[in-house]
Amino acid sequence: MSTFKTLDDLPQDLSGQRALVRVDLNLPMAEGRATDLTRVKAVAPTILELSGRGAKVLLLAHFGRPKGERHSTMSLSYVQGAVEEVLDREVMFISEVQGPVVAQSVDILRDGDIGILENTRFWPGEEANDAEFARAIAANGDFYVNDAFSAAHRAHATTEGLAHVLPAYAGRAMEAELKALDAALGNPAPPVAAVVGGAKVSTKLAVLENLSRRVQHLIIGGGMANTFLAANGVDVGKSLCEHDLTGTARTIMDKADEAGCTIHLPYDVVVAKEFAANPPSVRTCNVHEVAADEMILDIGPQATEALGDVLKTCATLVWNGPLGAFEIPPFDTATAALARTAAALTQDGSLTSVAGGGDTVAALAHAGVTDKVTYISTAGGAFLEWMEGKELPGVAALSA
Repeated sequence: MSTFKTLDDLPQDLSGQRALVRVDLNLPMAEGRATDLTRVKAVAPTILELSGRGAKVLLLAHFGRPKGERHSTMSLSYVQGAVEEVLDREVMFISEVQGPVVAQSVDILRDGDIGILENTRFWPGEEANDAEFARAIAANGDFYVNDAFSAAHRAHATTEGLAHVLPAYAGRAMEAELKALDAALGNPAPPVAAVVGGAKVSTKLAVLENLSRRVQHLIIGGGMANTFLAANGVDVGKSLCEHDLTGTARTIMDKADEAGCTIHLPYDVVVAKEFAANPPSVRTCNVHEVAADEMILDIGPQATEALGDVLKTCATLVWNGPLGAFEIPPFDTATAALARTAAALTQDGSLTSVAGGGDTVAALAHAGVTDKVTYISTAGGAFLEWMEGKELPGVAALSA
């Protein structure tokens, strides 16, 4: 793992110092109120630690997609209350990100006080990663902390540019994320298993190609497993399947074979004639017994048990995507069962388990194991690009 500085590399006493801290405050909203405070809770330890050490803490974040123009409905003033609620502290809202208004506001703040700057995407220089814009923001800070891994795949002024202008550090959430990802794929303890699920192969081609070279066991579930089954000559009936990508699936299987990676596909499946909760037609069968009017909606119990046995032989697991149509019963069975197995092995200390992606987080919560796996990444796009083996600009800038 590339080396990066953390808050431990800063002086213990930060009195008189101005910290520009990039966080993710892109919160889901309803009727002007935040409906989920997870992202604020994730960055609270960094904010409170810097404040406690005497720094003036200035939060930088984006909110929505204003495309370089001011929109009253996308002002970060809307999330001020949510931040104050989580931190249990008063927070000043500052209506600019650069210039004299920010300078005057920072002068008003006392050591340890916290301010939120306006939505960084109101300025075209943010998404353009404009160096002048980054320098103008940096003029009101003494050092930069990035605690927004979820935005690390974007090379923007406040996610990447500032790290070249000011001394740069990883916040506590970013530090934890990078350590977890390094343990999962950077320098993992072998054997490594990867679970990749989801509807379509086309959205995860790069992920599958990268993982097939880097893990010992690749477990494919969800709708994309049907495309791989079809590539093996299985008639998948009216299941979701990208028949035009069976050649690509075949190539991935061949490359995995060359790399010594075992691809695991289900041999028993749960099928139904309609995509609905608890349909009367639901049954379990061998993959070669799927009728023309049936669709595969989950992995069967025998395959699920076999996958659990695979995890028992592994030291590391990285998971992205459900095994079946987990959002409707009974097609959540395999995902929940394998998640519980992974959680039990993690609790035993034999498995390091790292999971990420919106559906995955929801599936693990549904299985009741959120707090029993090693690490859950809530970063969608950044987590997926990391699984594809791409360098993330926001991370690379920290270790520059």
